Amino acid sequence: MEMKRTKCISVRLEALVSISDRAYKATDFNGNSDIIPKSQVFGRDWDVQKSEAYWIAEWILKQKSITSGKKEAWFNENGDMLPTITVTNHIPERIEVTEIKTIKRLKK
Repeated sequence: MEMKRTKCISVRLEALVSISDRAYKATDFNGNSDIIPKSQVFGRDWDVQKSEAYWIAEWILKQKSITSGKKEAWFNENGDMLPTITVTNHIPERIEVTEIKTIKRLKK
């Protein structure tokens, strides 16, 4: 059974006001306002200190005029943030052998 994941973007907002049981009115610092479904707001981004930021589903932000940030995270269907894993492949640089010194006490 595959777990449903949602890609979210951290969005800094001037205001996020509940206007009904199913929607928020979000206002960014440029004065842009939009209606965002509550099901697409995954909670507060507590890493941002100077203003309030919220995790909002990326797909809904593409349809709205709100200015979005660069910070991304994945959330599961329960609203829990999934760990971010970065895989890097390190290829060491090749060193040419110029001279071989034998160690007398290790030589048989």
